[in-house]
Amino acid sequence: MSQDPNDFLASLFHAAVDAADPAAALKGRLPEPPVGRTIVIGAGKGAAQLAQAFEAQWTAPFEGVVVTRYGYGAPCETIRVLEAAHPVPDAAGIAAAQALKDAVSGLTPDDLVIALICGGGSSLLPAPPDGLTLDDLQALNEALLASGAPIGVMNDIRKCFSTINGGRLAELAHPAEVVTLVVSDVPGDAPGEVASGPTVLGRPAPSQVLKTVRARGIKLPDRCLSYLETLEDEAPAFHQPKVQTQVIASAAMSLKAAASAAEAAGVNAWVLSDSIEGEARDVALVHAALARQVRSSAVPFAAPVVLLSGGETTVTLRHKGRGGRNSEFQLALALALENAPAIHMLAADTDGIDGSEDNAGAFATGQTSSQMRAAGVDPQAHLQGNDAYSAFEKIGGLFMTGPTGTNVNDFRAILINPLTD
Repeated sequence: MSQDPNDFLASLFHAAVDAADPAAALKGRLPEPPVGRTIVIGAGKGAAQLAQAFEAQWTAPFEGVVVTRYGYGAPCETIRVLEAAHPVPDAAGIAAAQALKDAVSGLTPDDLVIALICGGGSSLLPAPPDGLTLDDLQALNEALLASGAPIGVMNDIRKCFSTINGGRLAELAHPAEVVTLVVSDVPGDAPGEVASGPTVLGRPAPSQVLKTVRARGIKLPDRCLSYLETLEDEAPAFHQPKVQTQVIASAAMSLKAAASAAEAAGVNAWVLSDSIEGEARDVALVHAALARQVRSSAVPFAAPVVLLSGGETTVTLRHKGRGGRNSEFQLALALALENAPAIHMLAADTDGIDGSEDNAGAFATGQTSSQMRAAGVDPQAHLQGNDAYSAFEKIGGLFMTGPTGTNVNDFRAILINPLTD
């Protein structure tokens, strides 16, 4: 192909992000205005952009408040945009959670709550129950992020330590109707898992969560573990809030858009899955095996072909290096495909931030490991040290986008060109 491979891969990333654009995602999805008040609430790394798109499309009076990560705000005329810390919560998040609670208090059956929810809300809405503090939730989040547990397991645990998640915010809004519009960043697109589901009814029994924690060997902070051990399973709620929930953007939709963009450029596209989970370095080995299969047997497509996947991998922290799950995946993939010819790779987070660093992800080829060694970097040592960011930084391989305004989780693309290129 004539286009620079990295430019081509970046164009597919941007096609995926554009497919989850807030304005396009909200179009045709908003409910009819109510007889009473319209209250807009929201949380997540793309919440401000969703709020901005809502303001452009809603034609009746409204008020509201949303919370997003520091640096991810967008100007809104009516909706208050608050910022707080992610991925470890802070005091601004405590205040933001209270602001959302206040916004849905004292409503009537004639009122309507529209919840704009996307990934990142779990950390942005810390609301500790009685007996626990912000320090406890910070320690809990750090433990979960280091555990390597799937996002669904982490969010089930988080729901036990919150007075807002697991549908509790919808319960506070009763008797108003709650319409939740979700940009999904979780494998399988279960809306109750996105941002730990503040307005999506349903939460796990604490006894079952405790069993999961013990079975997986997750090391919760002592105070959090003691609290979980004292929780009793809840009886069914006396009243059921009126709720409607719809996923308006997801990894599946975005990967389909990226595949269409590739095929329009004359490159076959194979979407492996939109919901891949697992340890990032292990998932990389599977992707490497599939790339070798395409190279050796032209199955299911002959080159040029791009392999696409999404979902959310995890990283079990063994050391405190720099880098998120996409950079770690990419470093493991580069090692697994070392010296493979005419293969170019991109792994990035669609929100523009890989973990807590300033990169979205990283580019790599079959020669990346050799380039690192020539630059004085031991790629295997950096992988073992959870320090993929530093390794890619040394060779100029980081992929920088800044905040994208949306979040449908991981984007991975492996371009296999003909050997004659």
